[in-house]
Amino acid sequence: MEVARVRFAEHGVEASLEQIAKDAGLAIGTLYRHFPTRIDLIQALFADKLQRWLEAAERAVALDDAWEGFVLFVEAMCQLQADDQGFNDLVSMRLPEAAGLAANQDRIGDIAARIIRRAQEQGSLRPDLTTEDLAFVIWSQSRITQATRDVAPRAWRRHLYLMLDGFRAESAHPLPEPPMTGEQAYRAMLGLNGKCASH
Repeated sequence: MEVARVRFAEHGVEASLEQIAKDAGLAIGTLYRHFPTRIDLIQALFADKLQRWLEAAERAVALDDAWEGFVLFVEAMCQLQADDQGFNDLVSMRLPEAAGLAANQDRIGDIAARIIRRAQEQGSLRPDLTTEDLAFVIWSQSRITQATRDVAPRAWRRHLYLMLDGFRAESAHPLPEPPMTGEQAYRAMLGLNGKCASH
């Protein structure tokens, strides 16, 4: 598990299972006996991080200041992404076969919708932001952390706070395009999973 965690953090969810087995001193058959599919290994590796993200979401939605809750939620999400390409991949896409992960992701999505709604009701978050718009934060942070990890590992925080300023209600200007629908966001995330779902 530790070898897989390191490999997935460095290379994402498409990391070579053969190399993981070799680095762990195991035959590939041994790995497959414990984790029959790549999805099974992904579920085992990232359950803890998804749980931490869920707990951050629950703390965020309970804060009296809804803007602070929104910032806490988004920053916690980005912090979990920052040092782990595998988790980056996981939150950037949907893996339909991973029922346990999908249930947690859906629960986090429901809480995120409440966090957004509360901040909009308090007047601190721009009224046209949707939960689907948070996918853009995830996708942009994924690329930023990948590019800066070895050069400026905390650069993602600067970019995040530039984005957060754009989310403030007082900064809002009309947007040139409507938000993605839930179905469009889901299809986009499925499209990002590449060949992972078939392994």
